[in-house]
Amino acid sequence: MRSKKMLALLLVGTMALGLTACGSKNKDNAENNQSQGADNAQNGGSTEAQKVHLKVWVPENQIQTGTITTMCQAFNELHPEWDLIFTVEAQGEDTCKENVLKDVAAAADVYFFASDQLQELVNAGAIARLGGDAERMVKEEISEAVTATVTAEDGNIYGIPFTHNTFFMYYDKSILDEDDIESMERIMAKETADNVYNFCFDTSGGWKLGAWYYGAGLHIYGESQRDYAAGTNWNNETGLAVTNYLIDLINSPKCAYADDVNVTELATERRLGAWFDGAWNYNAYKKALGDDLGVAKLPTFNPDGNDYQLLSFYSSKAIGVNPQSAHLQAAVALAAYLGNEENQRKRYEETAQIPANTKASASEQVQQDVLAQVIVETVNEASVMQPANAEFSTRYWTNAGAIATEIRNGTLTKQNAQERLDLFRDAMQVE
Repeated sequence: MRSKKMLALLLVGTMALGLTACGSKNKDNAENNQSQGADNAQNGGSTEAQKVHLKVWVPENQIQTGTITTMCQAFNELHPEWDLIFTVEAQGEDTCKENVLKDVAAAADVYFFASDQLQELVNAGAIARLGGDAERMVKEEISEAVTATVTAEDGNIYGIPFTHNTFFMYYDKSILDEDDIESMERIMAKETADNVYNFCFDTSGGWKLGAWYYGAGLHIYGESQRDYAAGTNWNNETGLAVTNYLIDLINSPKCAYADDVNVTELATERRLGAWFDGAWNYNAYKKALGDDLGVAKLPTFNPDGNDYQLLSFYSSKAIGVNPQSAHLQAAVALAAYLGNEENQRKRYEETAQIPANTKASASEQVQQDVLAQVIVETVNEASVMQPANAEFSTRYWTNAGAIATEIRNGTLTKQNAQERLDLFRDAMQVE
């Protein structure tokens, strides 16, 4: 459990500006290219703006709100030395790594990604290592805890965090009260109308599934998350109890399954008590429920006679640069600009994403925001750092995501749960 000092780490920091970086494999070349560009701009025959085409991959919500468009326009005005052309394409942070690695040379110059993808991007030489002022901006404007999410195994920084990436509980205040939401048992025991689901279970490809097992004190690769010899203990007595609990929960007629329903529609129709999700969907739920929308850290659950605090995975969403960009200097400058204090404030105002920048998050507006408050509470009291190592990523998502799917389709039952967990242990083993 994290101490209260995490709150200070998230909300207190200092300010610095700067826009430089280096490629992940050749720092000197990248910095020399930047210096050469600056020298050329001072030569009498090089006053014409350099043509620069930048492809940017961002999540859909930043396109729909016009956020990325106005930011790119403002960046263009700040840099008359470049004749900028932007190609902006929708790309979710969750699937960014997969699409970058398909063809690094053809991928975006600047892209938004989930920090748990970092090590695989680094291993593939698909993300530029930050240096100079860009690195200082991250170290001085982002808390140590959040900076750790974009720091690779080699100790270097490769991304600019712009928001926290975790999930918490939403609930309908007209269906559940503050006492109900303290535990899953109270949520499920609440008397509701026949057409109302008390809870909606969402595995999110294993991302939310981990809350139940980590919450019960289980681990993958030990406490350090890198002790590969320790393997996973999800198949022990506690893990079996958690799995049996999930079998009962998912098969309950009062529990919806996210793949089968539209959560926003259920909320709009006042047919859903509680569900887990992140800040990125807050505006949609607020529109559906208005003042009846509640947010809280995840509840406790009791699979074996003991109360356990469910634990959300915690990471960040960040901005990275393609080291194969034909315009590396401009790409780094754009990434740093999109991730600076001003634009983290703007992104918060337009897309409800809580700033990772410490000065932006310390603003009165953010401090009074119930969404910011629940994220800080979640990080402090109900979260575990999401593993970012490649061994975890290549094994966990396929195998963990299948657990809930198999419960839902009836192939994982209490009769074969132990066998299935043993298979999961074997699949996670690093030779």
